[in-house]
Amino acid sequence: MQSSKGRRKVGSTTAGAGIDSAEKLDELLISSAICNGEDLGPFVRKTFGTGKPETLLHHLKFFARSKESEIEEVCKAHYQDFIHAVDDLKSLLSDVESLKSALSDSNSKLQSVAAPLLSSLDSLVEAQTVSKNVDLAIGAVTHCVRVMELVSRANQHLQSGNFYMALKCVDSIESDFMEKTPSSTLKRMLENRIPAIRSYVERKVNKEFGDWLVEIRVVSRNLGQLAIGEASAARQREEELRIKQRQAEEQSRLSLRDCVYALNEEEDDEFGSGHEGSDGGSSGGGLLGFDLTPLYRAFHIHQTLSLGDTFKQYYYNNRDLQLTSDFQVSTMTPFLESHQTFFAQIAGFFIVEDRVLRTGGGLISKLEVETLWDTAVTKMCAVLEDQFSRMQTANHLLLIKDYVSLLGVSLRRYGYAVDSLLEVLSKHRDKYHELLLSDCRKQITEALSADKFEQMLMKKEYEYSMNVLSFQLQTSEIVPAFPFIAPFSTTVPDCCRIVRSFIEDSVSFMSHGGQLDFYDVVKKYLDRLLGEVLDEALLKLISTSVHGVSQAMQVAANMAVFERACDFFFRHAAHLSGVPLRMAERGRRHFPLTKSQNAAEDTLSGMLKKKIDGFMTLLENVNWTSDDIPQGGNEYMNEVLIYLETLVSTAQQILPAKVLKRVLRDVLAHISEKIVGTLCGDLVKRLSMAAIKGLDVDIQLLDSFTENLTPLLTDKEAREMKKAFIEIRQMINLLLSSHPENFVNPVIRERSYNALDYRKVATVSEKFRDPSDSIFGTFGTRGSRQNPKNKSLDALIKRLKDVS
Repeated sequence: MQSSKGRRKVGSTTAGAGIDSAEKLDELLISSAICNGEDLGPFVRKTFGTGKPETLLHHLKFFARSKESEIEEVCKAHYQDFIHAVDDLKSLLSDVESLKSALSDSNSKLQSVAAPLLSSLDSLVEAQTVSKNVDLAIGAVTHCVRVMELVSRANQHLQSGNFYMALKCVDSIESDFMEKTPSSTLKRMLENRIPAIRSYVERKVNKEFGDWLVEIRVVSRNLGQLAIGEASAARQREEELRIKQRQAEEQSRLSLRDCVYALNEEEDDEFGSGHEGSDGGSSGGGLLGFDLTPLYRAFHIHQTLSLGDTFKQYYYNNRDLQLTSDFQVSTMTPFLESHQTFFAQIAGFFIVEDRVLRTGGGLISKLEVETLWDTAVTKMCAVLEDQFSRMQTANHLLLIKDYVSLLGVSLRRYGYAVDSLLEVLSKHRDKYHELLLSDCRKQITEALSADKFEQMLMKKEYEYSMNVLSFQLQTSEIVPAFPFIAPFSTTVPDCCRIVRSFIEDSVSFMSHGGQLDFYDVVKKYLDRLLGEVLDEALLKLISTSVHGVSQAMQVAANMAVFERACDFFFRHAAHLSGVPLRMAERGRRHFPLTKSQNAAEDTLSGMLKKKIDGFMTLLENVNWTSDDIPQGGNEYMNEVLIYLETLVSTAQQILPAKVLKRVLRDVLAHISEKIVGTLCGDLVKRLSMAAIKGLDVDIQLLDSFTENLTPLLTDKEAREMKKAFIEIRQMINLLLSSHPENFVNPVIRERSYNALDYRKVATVSEKFRDPSDSIFGTFGTRGSRQNPKNKSLDALIKRLKDVS
């Protein structure tokens, strides 16, 4: 137990020592903090936090007691110094008094001397103040004077209409003088008037721009008409140049040894290419001058007013409205009368827009112009489609097409795409030609109905040139003597003029429409005109209006001339289409009026045959059983020959040789058929040898007639002409031959009797056979033995009966 208590005491002593050391540490820390001037707050909070503020108070009191001795020592030291200082001050007191008196004397002297100077200084300061105020006043007045000068200058510019300079003066006043203006009244005035001036300038410029918009519509119309007129003149010059070039080519082709002249095309700069340079104010370019000054001035003023983008939109909207109003087609005026104004207005509009695009400094963009052009093309195409669908006259459609094509030429020079317009024109190609064919059908019908079927009389050379040479209808290069009677009637030149006009109208429609090679199209419609219209009209004329041989002969003569005219038509079409004649001739087809030509010749032949039939009725007067051979031929044949000779002498004046040959051959064949038909018919019951010899005389007369046509026929053609009555000739030869039975021999028949029909031969042979001596008396003597010819004839008849 004792050892335990001893241990406890030791522990208590250790704890007490620890507490003392902690208190000393706190005391040192507080002393250090106070000496260093640090904040004692943490110590106070800590003490109150532990609930022992007495300890802090104890330490503070302890610190204060520890410093009292130090304070005392310091005070003692300072007190000795203070005593010494007082002593020093007392020793200086006499010096200070002397110094004071010296300073007082100096001050009195200074005051006496400085008083005038001070008054002078006050006067100087006052003068400087006044001078400064005067300078400020002068500066303010000068500033105001400059402002007023600018204001006066701005007023003068406004009065003279020089708005840009007025705005520059206003901008200068606002930027350079407004804030520095010393006069509040002047400043308020400027603040009120400057916006008013800008508003006034904007109104004036907008009014000028509005007047320009009204004026430019009239200018655009005149400009479009001028541009299209220039395009038309240029086209005419190109056509003339092409004609000269083709003539040179043809001359070169026809005679390689001749000189070939080169054609030099002069540059035509009157119209320009649509891109001539010009200034932004007055866009004059040769004949296409027009004033854009008001427009560019308005744009420039708006740019100065910082309203450039607004004006651009305003300009575009107004021009778009103008273009829309230009699209209005008047219902009170026929489109044929107003189409030139309509298209000229649009052409002028886009010529102006092209100039504005190139010289306007960004007033309108290329995209905006293209948008306007697309709108215009769409509308023009719609108008053309609508108007073309209503038109029933080819000439009206052609006039509008020509003007639209000139519009395309004019605007293509300015870079506008016109393919859509040309496509619309091409689309109505068929309708135009149908209308043209209809017009030509009426004209041809009227021309044919007015024909008197008389040869045309020409009294003057110009008539010959107009009716013959202009269509290359002449058969000789020698100009005839006048008055001249042409082999054709007035129908021929009248119809030629109609066809030539059709060709020229067709070429005019097809040319300048975007298609370069259009000869095939023109040729197709020319074939239709000739083959459908003219040919049908001639057929109708032949079938309804031709009532006599002279009329039929005149129509046949006309058809021969039409054949030469058709050659001219195709050459003329090729010439106008720019196709070399050799190529056109290579593509030629048959004569397109073949039906009417054949009908005319058939009608003439038919009428001649009827006339011949009237003479052939005299066959009834022939004694077919006579024993006497008629001297000089039978009566019918003499009448026929007289008529044929008269006919030939007349026809030679009108009909071409080849037509006359065909008609004569047809008539002679008809005579042969008529004689054979009579021999085979019921009119002839029996035939005597004398009658057959009489027919032989008749055929010899026909031979003589044919041979006498030598100026008209060559020997070969005369031999060919005789083949027309070869049937009756072979029949007579067979009946007069000593061995008629040879007819059944194929070789002999093919060589000598190839034109005979065995049935006709059988019929005529039956009539020719007679057992009496009177019939065959000339072939031998009477007797019991049969005549060899009769025997051969009987054998022939028997063989022919077996064949049939």
